[in-house]
Amino acid sequence: MARVRVAITGGVGRVTLSRPEKKNALDAEAARELVDALMEFEGDDAVRAVLVAGDGDDFCGGADIEALAALLDAPIEAHARDAADLGRVFLTIRGMSKPVVAAVHGRALGGGCGLATACDVVLAREDAQFGYPEVRIGFVPALVMNLLRRSVGEKRAFDLAASGRTIDAAEAERVGLVTRVLPATGFADEVERYVLGLAANPTTSMALTKRLFYRLELLSFRDGIAEGVEVNVEARQTEDFRAGILRFTQKARKK
Repeated sequence: MARVRVAITGGVGRVTLSRPEKKNALDAEAARELVDALMEFEGDDAVRAVLVAGDGDDFCGGADIEALAALLDAPIEAHARDAADLGRVFLTIRGMSKPVVAAVHGRALGGGCGLATACDVVLAREDAQFGYPEVRIGFVPALVMNLLRRSVGEKRAFDLAASGRTIDAAEAERVGLVTRVLPATGFADEVERYVLGLAANPTTSMALTKRLFYRLELLSFRDGIAEGVEVNVEARQTEDFRAGILRFTQKARKK
C-alpha cells in the first residue's frame, strides 16, 4: 500500500502522508515515495509550489518504530541505507527550485518534525505540537539536528534535542521552528490561500530566490553580497523580470 498520496491542482503539487493508522510514521518506503513525488513535481512545469500534509489526526509521528525494530539485528549497512533514505528526503526538499510548504496539524514528532522543518515554510494549526523525543528511547535526532540548529539557534536546538520535550505551536513559532500559526477554524482554507499565492509568483524569480537563500549560509558576508550581485543580474535577464517591469511601468503611467 502506498505511503503517500499525490495530486496536482491549482499549480500546486500536493503530497500527503497517508498512513493515518500509524500516525503517518516514516519508514524507508515512505521516504522513497516522498523523494519520488518531490522529484516528479520538480520536473513538472505545471507545478509551481509544493504542499506537504498528513492524513488523519497527526502530521507525522516520526520514524516507524516497528520498522526500526525489524532492523535491530540487521548488519550496519542496512541501518546506514535506512538512515540515508530519510536524509535524501531532506536533501531533495532543500535542492528543489520550487517552494515547499508543510501544513502541520496534530503532532509532528522526531523525523516528522524534521520533515516539517526541512520545508521552506511551516504553517501550523494552533493546536499542533512539535518535538524530538528520540533521546527518551536511547535514540538521537541525528538527521534532523542539522535542520533544527539552523532554524532555532544553538541553545534552543540543544534544549529540544536533549530534553525530548514537546512544544506547542505558539512556542514553536516563537523560537523559529514555525513560520506562521493559523487558527484551527479555517486552517485548510488559509493554507490553500498561502500556497496558491506562492504558485502565482513567477517561477524564475522563485527559483533564484530559493537558490540564493540557502546558498548564503555557506558564504561569508562579502561573498554573499557578491553572490547577490550575480543573482540580481541573472534575474534581470529573465522574461519574467522584463514582463513584470513593463506591467509595473504601464500601470504607473495610467495613474
